[in-house]
Amino acid sequence: MASSAVFLFPPNLSAPPSLSSRTPLFSLCRTNHTISAATARSSSCRRLVVTASASSRALEALIFDCDGVILESEHLHRQAYNDAFAHFNVRCPSSPSSGPLDWTPEFYDELQNQIGGGKPKMRWYFKEHGWPTSTVSDAAPESDEDRAKLIDILQDWKTERYKEIIKSGTVEPRPGVLRLMDEAKASGRKLAVCSAATKSSVVLCLENLIGLERFQSLDCFLAGDDVKEKKPDPMIYVTAAKKLGVSEKNCLVVEDSVIGLQAATGAGMSCVISYTSSTANQDFKAAAAIYPDLSNVRLADLDAVLTDVVAAK
Repeated sequence: MASSAVFLFPPNLSAPPSLSSRTPLFSLCRTNHTISAATARSSSCRRLVVTASASSRALEALIFDCDGVILESEHLHRQAYNDAFAHFNVRCPSSPSSGPLDWTPEFYDELQNQIGGGKPKMRWYFKEHGWPTSTVSDAAPESDEDRAKLIDILQDWKTERYKEIIKSGTVEPRPGVLRLMDEAKASGRKLAVCSAATKSSVVLCLENLIGLERFQSLDCFLAGDDVKEKKPDPMIYVTAAKKLGVSEKNCLVVEDSVIGLQAATGAGMSCVISYTSSTANQDFKAAAAIYPDLSNVRLADLDAVLTDVVAAK
């Protein structure tokens, strides 16, 4: 019996410039830079049904990134940084505000897409805007040692604050994630999570967001600590395929950013994008499909995506 995959696209929206120059494998649900993901989710959609034979199904393993895919985490990280700046009364010489440093959503979206890691973010910002005064010391740090100490203290406090937010019970996984995980396990597919974040951070997120039972039932779990090279290097996905005992071509990765997309395709895997507000304008032309979130995506849809990719090759 044939299975049907449903692909959604908002009416009256053209493809963004980065996608319009190619013939997509599927028509993709994607908003342009003036339309939010929330608007895309609420928009009425036309349906295109693509039929794929169940016997030709290629999907053997479904692999999720964590930050941005399972959890829309960047606004939580921003909140934790701003709480740290307020707690230590961090004030930069060229700060636009008379109060403690406060990173806006717009600024943090740009910052986190350009600079990875919390300490490098702060070090770059303080170099650009002047090293701050704070309750850590009587004056702005001048030596490399004192500057490193300030950043270490801020980062440690921010990390603990982020953990408190995750444990608060107020944070939920992104739409459709848990259902897709359950569908994959119920159908006998292998399920994995591969994140570039530290293991302690990912374990905390998974235990609190997907639950201990789902976490323990994963066929593979890899964090940034488990590989020598971080995304966009494909090492984490190459390692996952070996641990799963599955060919890369039979794996489908769910990512939210171009860095994750590059890592997945570099490993020879197909990748679908579930973008966030902070990654919506990135160039995803190498993706097999693009979604504002996974709320309308079923396992049958992903089966059809990978089957079409395999047939095209």
